[in-house]
Formats: sequence, C-alpha cells, structure tokens
Amino acid sequence: MMIYVIPALAILVLWLFFYFVPVGLWISALAAGVPVGPMTLVGMRLRKVNPHKVIGPMIAAWKAGIQLSVSELEAHYLAGGNVDRVVRALISADKAEIPLNFQRAAAIDLAGRDVLDAVTMSVNPRVIETPRVGAVAANGIQLFAIAKVTVRANLDRLVGGATEETILARVGEGIVSAIGSASSHKEVLENPDKISTLVLEKGLDSGTAFEILSIDIADVDVGKNIGAMLQTDQAEADLKVARAKAEGRRAMAVAHEQEMRAAVVEAEAEIPRAIAEAFRNGQLGVMDYYRLRNIQADTQMREGLAKKGGGKTPQEERKA
Repeated sequence: MMIYVIPALAILVLWLFFYFVPVGLWISALAAGVPVGPMTLVGMRLRKVNPHKVIGPMIAAWKAGIQLSVSELEAHYLAGGNVDRVVRALISADKAEIPLNFQRAAAIDLAGRDVLDAVTMSVNPRVIETPRVGAVAANGIQLFAIAKVTVRANLDRLVGGATEETILARVGEGIVSAIGSASSHKEVLENPDKISTLVLEKGLDSGTAFEILSIDIADVDVGKNIGAMLQTDQAEADLKVARAKAEGRRAMAVAHEQEMRAAVVEAEAEIPRAIAEAFRNGQLGVMDYYRLRNIQADTQMREGLAKKGGGKTPQEERKA
C-alpha cells in the first residue's frame, strides 16, 4: 500500500510546485538577471496575481535598463492597471529621452488614458481635423472652413487634462471669431493663414492634455450672403408692418364714412317731422307743400330717366 501512496504524494507535491512556481518564467527571469525567487512567485499565486502579467513585462524593463521592482508592478496589477502597456511606455519614453517615471505612468494608466499611445503621440505628433465650421464675415458673406490641427501629448497634463474634443471645440470657436473679425470675406480668402495666426495666439491648449504645434486651414468655401438675406427679411417685415398700418387707416376711414352716412339718414328722417312742425306753426302753406311734392316728383322722374340711360343718379353723383 505504501508503495502507491509515496509516488502519489510525490506527484501531488510536484504538481503543486509547478502550479505555484512557473519554472519556465522563473528560469527566464534568472537568465535576464531579474531577482525573482520561487517564494515570490508562490506569493503572487496566493494573491491571485498572474505571474506572466507581471514578471514578463519586468524582464523586458530590466533588459531595457529600467529596473522596476516586483512590488511596484504587482501593486499596479492589483489596482486594475495594464502592466504591459505601462512598461512598454516607459521603455519608449526612455529611448526617446522623454522624462517619465513609473509613478506618473501608472497614474496615467489608472486614470483611463492610454499611456503608451500618449508617449507615442509625444514622439510622433498627431494631426486631427476639425469639422466644417461656418462663420460670417463683417460684410455679411458666410464662409465655411476646415482646419487641421497638429497636436502633441503633454505628459505633465495628461492626468486631469481636457481631451481632443476640447481642442476641436476651441479651434472651431477661434475660427468663428477670426472670420467674424474680418472686414470682408475676400480678406479671408486671400490670406487664410491669418486665421491660423489669430487662433494660435489665443492659447487654446491651456488646461488640455495636448500641446498645439500648428493650425493649418485646409479648405475655405463661400456660403450664402447672410447680410443680404437679413436685409431682405427686414424689408419684408417692414412691408408687412406698413400694410398693417395702411389697413388700419382704411378701416378707420370706412368706419368714419359709415358714421357720416348714418348721420345723413338720421337728418333725412327729421325732414317729415320738420314739415309737420312748420304746418302747425303756420310757417308752411298748402301751396308750398304741393310745390315741394312737385319738386320731389320731378327729381324721381329725372333719376328714373338717368337709370334707363345708363347714367348716374344725382344721389350716386353726390356719393361719387
């Protein structure tokens, strides 16, 4: 029975040893001169740290002349950082002679920024293009401009600094201001570099994680005549106001005419009453009354003849 138990225990011990101590990784570390002992690897296993994620980048750092400790890399791994990209960023920064230590690189990585991309961008500046920005010159002509902004990452402001979207927004605002301050759109078309100069003088990279190296106007297009359109709209608005006022005056005139006509009708209604009063007072005789009736009959006859002949009646002539 003991014959089988001893080999089984030996196999179990060997399995546990090779599980807790990745021999291949340990030998690679020893060959690279990295001071890593078996108990360090066992402790990493117990802390649920993948030794390959820590020791592999550490070997690359030591071979590049950057001596990092296991505790620093393990702490960054446990904090949720990407040890491999941090180490690669440190190696790239060292080769490019960019001052960058492990603490800053780890802070940039834990802040959610790609530290390797930032170092690469510090060595090779990136060109970002603004969207089509529209602005109106002082003479009312609309212009559309597209700018290409060359930026370089600023490692000192990468933690807490604004992103590329802020750069694009500020550059767009600067383009609008530069075009708006131009006296004519021809001035912008003849010298588009003036826009770049005015925008660069504003210090748009303040508070951002980047440094603006240059701003180049890639394209300028002429849009609508906004000034003429606004003048046309104002003229139409003034015309509507004038028409409204004229209509008000016409309505007042019609109302006044109606009032005058009502006064005439009211005065005509008083005539029979005045005739009766004159009879009672003896101011009007019978012959006078008959002569008045004859005049009225003659007037009605003339009006009838005028209607048959297509002419106007005396009343219509008075109205006209």
